[in-house]
Amino acid sequence: MTTTHIQHLLSAYDDQMRGAPPAPPTGVTYEQDGPLLRIVGQFRGFVSGPRDLGVAGDALDALIARQRDFFAARGEAVEWKTRSHDTPADLTDRLTAAGFVPEERETVLVGRAAEMAVGEPVPPDGVTVRRVTADADMRRIAAMESAVWGQDWGWLAEELIGRVATAPDDTAVYVAEADGEVVCAAWLVFRPGTEFASLWGGSTLADWRGRGIYRALVAVRAALAVSRGVTWLHVDASDDSAPILRRLGLHAVTTTTPYVWTPPAG
Repeated sequence: MTTTHIQHLLSAYDDQMRGAPPAPPTGVTYEQDGPLLRIVGQFRGFVSGPRDLGVAGDALDALIARQRDFFAARGEAVEWKTRSHDTPADLTDRLTAAGFVPEERETVLVGRAAEMAVGEPVPPDGVTVRRVTADADMRRIAAMESAVWGQDWGWLAEELIGRVATAPDDTAVYVAEADGEVVCAAWLVFRPGTEFASLWGGSTLADWRGRGIYRALVAVRAALAVSRGVTWLHVDASDDSAPILRRLGLHAVTTTTPYVWTPPAG
């Protein structure tokens, strides 16, 4: 894909994927603070802005401090989502000075849904893939994620339950199971009013990696996206997932790094 095409994808991503997503789950609210979108009521706070924040220097420092202090008053952590092509260029330095800490960088990938929906997904023998909506299945997914990451991901169950309850057509959750155990899970989040849907999740238990389960879950979600008229699929991909997704037809358009402020312990 040419540089011109990559720039087209990046512009589409900036224009369509950086505002407030529709239909917040119950208990979640969207707020604007100047150029920023602030999401309140999730596992941790979330802040994101347009490609150009339009503020710099002391005004930017004040904007950053206001987000930190807002969530500090709630006793909550907050994630500020940055992208490598954003301006002003010193945003991340100013976030660091305000006490925000970078997490692992991810690659923002975009590709045509139709190119990833070719053929039937073929999970390995003994593994079945199905779409789930029950609260109990969301809790099984959270337990699997907790095992993969070695920390409590119980919050994920409540987030998925809330998403499906609020807008059941906007989030499609899938599990891959073997002998009744969830070995991988992933979900597709539609963005009504845009050409995009997003691929999330995809964590797999260690003993089941390298068998094509992740690719099967990409294919089944891509097929659903195509059936709903989606043109582009978007992923914020880890270093483990990015090579697989690029082989499946997605293209790197930028990188994203969460900067997280956490309340002091005690």
